[in-house]
Amino acid sequence: MSFLDGKSLLITGGTGSFGRKFLQTVLTHHNPSKVVVLSRDELKQHEMRVAGFQDPRIRYFIGDVRDVDRLRRAFAGIDYVIHAAALKQVPACEYNPIEAVLTNVMGAKNVIDAALDCGVNKVIALSTDKAAAPVNLYGATKLVSEKLFVQANAYSNASVPSFACVRYGNVVGSRGSVVPLFKRQRETGKVTITDDRMTRFWITLDQGVAFVLSSLEMMQGGEVFVPKLPSMNIMDLAKAIAPECAIDFIGIRPGEKLHEAMISIDEAPQAVELDDRYVLVPAHAWWRQDSYVGQPVDSGFSYVSNVNTHWLTHAELIEMAGD
Repeated sequence: MSFLDGKSLLITGGTGSFGRKFLQTVLTHHNPSKVVVLSRDELKQHEMRVAGFQDPRIRYFIGDVRDVDRLRRAFAGIDYVIHAAALKQVPACEYNPIEAVLTNVMGAKNVIDAALDCGVNKVIALSTDKAAAPVNLYGATKLVSEKLFVQANAYSNASVPSFACVRYGNVVGSRGSVVPLFKRQRETGKVTITDDRMTRFWITLDQGVAFVLSSLEMMQGGEVFVPKLPSMNIMDLAKAIAPECAIDFIGIRPGEKLHEAMISIDEAPQAVELDDRYVLVPAHAWWRQDSYVGQPVDSGFSYVSNVNTHWLTHAELIEMAGD
């Protein structure tokens, strides 16, 4: 028996890269009673149907996380909510800061309010490594979103709904990923790189979905789950995808980091290490301190892409990039 069998799920931003893979995985390997895809773009929902997402358990629901009344209607009778809707392109968020706040921060508040009002059992929100010690507006909005979801457990008295987050790195091949960019540029004979020292954590869509599902199952409410991931250097990736191409160095863009952190040194006191992940546990009186049997990390611990112990090889990069 899967913990999802017979349950009703809803995913916000369900027409995105993650949403499609999540839907495919859940409907193939589990047996929920229904999965609601909530998004604001009717064309993308139509394209999903045409692409084969026509399972009778799927419900397509037009709505925006900025609209709390619509969320309340959508959340009625839902057991689990996966909150994946966000404005996530760093340059777009830098240029349109109010829009980023309305979707990423106020949208998170609306999801919380609707879940509380409708009696949803669990809510898990997708965050990003950019929320750790943020330097751009996107990361800052996602950090605020994390804080909202963690503290939301106080409103439900740490019972129902329970709220948690997952925080992970760059997703291979997702929209906005550097992999499709390099593949397009390969045809021109030249790829653009911001800085040859740049490193990133890397995760596939399949791994991301599996991590979200396992975190949803084990969550108690209030955690931020961080997977243990490999790192890659941007030059190694370029050589794997476009080995014959010239390289044009264009400089780091506004709001971009040289290296990404998934746990900052200031978060170390709240971090517990498990076999496949770290868990940032909340520093609140309602948190059950014995919820996880794990190893507290050292006080000076940080989890940063350039000092990782696991680096992707050339062959692994090619395999993950699907090249």
